[in-house]
Amino acid sequence: MNLTYPSSEGLAALQTFVRGRGEALRYELGQTLCESHFVPGQGLLIESGSARLLGEQGSRLSTLTKLEEGQIVGAASLLRGAPCEDVRAATDLVARRISDEDFLNLVHNNSEVAASCQNHLWTAELAALLKSLLENAPKQTRPLSSWIEELLPQAHLLNPTDSDAVQLALTSNQRLFVAGESNEPGNTQLGEEISNLDEIASLPTGIHELPLRLIALPEEAIQELNKSVPVELVTAEVVENLDVTTSTDSSIPKAPLRPPVSRFNNTNENDRDFFVGGEGPLQETLACLQMVAKLMKLPFRRDSIEKILRDELRRGQSPTLRLCGQIAASLGLHVSGASVAARYGTRLQTPSMITWQQGFALVFRSDERGVVLASPSQGFVDLPASTLEEIFPDGIELLLLDRTNTTPEQKFGPGWFWPALKRYRNVLVQVLAASFVIQLFTLANPLLIQVIIDKVINQRSLDTLQVLGIALVAVTILEGVLGSLKTFLFAETTNRIDQRLGAEVIDHLLRLPLGYFDKRPVGELGSRISELEKIRNFLTGQALTTILDAAFSVIYIVVMLFYSWLLTLIALAVLPIQVGLTLLGAPLFRRQYRKAAEANAKTQSHLVEVLTGIQTVKSQNVEMVSRYTWQERYAEYISSTFEKTISGTALSQTSQVLQKISQLLVLWVGATLVLSGELTLGQLIAFRIISGYVTQPLLRLSTIWQSIQELKVSFERLADVIDTPQESNELDKAKVPLPSLQGDVSFENLSFAFSKGTPPVLNDVDLHVKAGTFVGIVGQSGSGKSTLMKLLPRLYAPDQGRILIDGYDIDKVELYSLRRQIGIVPQDPLLFSGSVSENIAL
Repeated sequence: MNLTYPSSEGLAALQTFVRGRGEALRYELGQTLCESHFVPGQGLLIESGSARLLGEQGSRLSTLTKLEEGQIVGAASLLRGAPCEDVRAATDLVARRISDEDFLNLVHNNSEVAASCQNHLWTAELAALLKSLLENAPKQTRPLSSWIEELLPQAHLLNPTDSDAVQLALTSNQRLFVAGESNEPGNTQLGEEISNLDEIASLPTGIHELPLRLIALPEEAIQELNKSVPVELVTAEVVENLDVTTSTDSSIPKAPLRPPVSRFNNTNENDRDFFVGGEGPLQETLACLQMVAKLMKLPFRRDSIEKILRDELRRGQSPTLRLCGQIAASLGLHVSGASVAARYGTRLQTPSMITWQQGFALVFRSDERGVVLASPSQGFVDLPASTLEEIFPDGIELLLLDRTNTTPEQKFGPGWFWPALKRYRNVLVQVLAASFVIQLFTLANPLLIQVIIDKVINQRSLDTLQVLGIALVAVTILEGVLGSLKTFLFAETTNRIDQRLGAEVIDHLLRLPLGYFDKRPVGELGSRISELEKIRNFLTGQALTTILDAAFSVIYIVVMLFYSWLLTLIALAVLPIQVGLTLLGAPLFRRQYRKAAEANAKTQSHLVEVLTGIQTVKSQNVEMVSRYTWQERYAEYISSTFEKTISGTALSQTSQVLQKISQLLVLWVGATLVLSGELTLGQLIAFRIISGYVTQPLLRLSTIWQSIQELKVSFERLADVIDTPQESNELDKAKVPLPSLQGDVSFENLSFAFSKGTPPVLNDVDLHVKAGTFVGIVGQSGSGKSTLMKLLPRLYAPDQGRILIDGYDIDKVELYSLRRQIGIVPQDPLLFSGSVSENIAL
């Protein structure tokens, strides 16, 4: 059995349909027919003239192939459900246009067109696959256009439902890769390799209910792609040998300046779970930022953002788009402001944030049909394309939001502790069981006391008293023994958990990129790490106590009801008041805890900086200045701590007064019931003791709730560390290790700035250092000498250009295999504690 695949001639039915039904449009030289960032809202058949399919090679755009008359543009992106075509007119040309909906309807309803489209491999989709395969190649051996020219005749498109063809491909040294989006987002990824029939069987359907597109490449070609023998790189220019401009019929209408965007390009409109409502300047702005965090899977620190917005409102100023951009940047996003004409509203990036009426809204969808906004105050607002210029006469002000490689990921929370707790679940279950038995012994105590009062004292039964007295002593001893064992087991287990979690946090911290440490003082980082102990203490201490108290409070209340429903109601009457006070005080406590934590971080940070730079402090004679600065910050910390103490004490004392009033009422009404014969004295005393078991946890409720508010702040501060991606992620670890180095170093077109919007420290630097040579770099202070060396071990990533060592692009090799082979003595070396030899041996 031989593998046979249809050639481009099989597209005749599609070409005929477009010629007969399509609208003629005129494109000028250089005009864009299709963009690489959007699925197009149309399919085009070139009738006259020519165009070029462009692709990135290095940091430049170059021509991958030329598109002549009869070629179809946009079909590859529509069929695979992902953009892959960047096409521009190489001459003045005329093309026939059909909408994306008409194109897909034709594929669904015309079997001949469907067969040809589902078996025809488009150059653009092969280029997209090869680009993804070459991205991790440490050496750029050949330009992308050369690979396409060689592999296009060898590559084939397969239908996953054709099991015979798939089986033959897998057994004939073919490797299969996913080339299209599926109807189950997240189930498959573009460029993912499929290696066996079981994986084929589990593949979902492709987008638009079409078969998932698979590309088969020969094994030899994949090996060639991964070869590391350097070959001189030939770069094609964007415009080369431009054809003579052809004349076109001026009666044919001009095509729009920018191609339309497909309605299939954006987020699924049914996926609207991210929506957050809000009214007023504060809540609307908060809601928009929260929706951004949900859509881009960012940790959202509501309290700190709310504080910024409240400060702005307190100064009499409403939140601005610029302020929102600053907040979004603080969340770790790359933010850029833009003002676009209303006619381009059908091409907005999603999600983006725009000014809308008196507040803000999120652009949820933008395509040829118009714009859908997510407005916190109005819900989803549909703006047809025809109304955009009327609604936005002065243009659209918006923020463009993008993730970067250092954007935090929302992964830190209570669930982060679960693996460590799960590892010791058997011991924790034993602790829980021991606590349960201790609580039962606690319940036995008032019941025995009731029997002694009602049966022994009233009936003067001395023998019964001896038995009950021994029982009370035994219960007390057992309770003490079990309590000691529980404490020992719990302390040992929590210490192990603490050690493991601490090691994980420190390991993660040390593997964060250098830019993270540049933005945060050392003392502040130390205070953030110390939050781990607070969280661990609560989860393994107060959390367990709270669970037991809640469970046994229900049992105690049931027992109390057996004694007297009236006394039970009196004992629990203060509960709603306590809960209300606690909930009302929660926001205040949280703000005070955050203020105290930040003040402590500033104090510790200043102290660490002074001690680290003690030589500078002494040589500049600024001991007094440093001391006063520390004293001011420490006074601020003491003041914020005092405010927190006042609030906590006020709530605690209020709770205690309420509890005492409740206890007095229980005795008052209970004594009345005893005197009237409805209750015995022993029952009253037992009820009083048991009600204390219920009211004591309620008394602790305010303290526990304050701890929970403090815990939220601790989670937020520690999440800043854990949610920041490491400099070597899973993708980096999968890169090829760097072999032993000879030392030939090249810097090509290198540019770098420490932050966006600031002047570059290095600008278009080209430098070649041969292996075995000794080179000194001389320049003024601040000229970028040290920065250039920091780029070599990837302490920072260049904004443009690349660095090659022995022909290997250092960005394409595993990070630590690079650093192991580079020795650097920084400009300001720091010696750790120990001898000089120990420091050298690090």
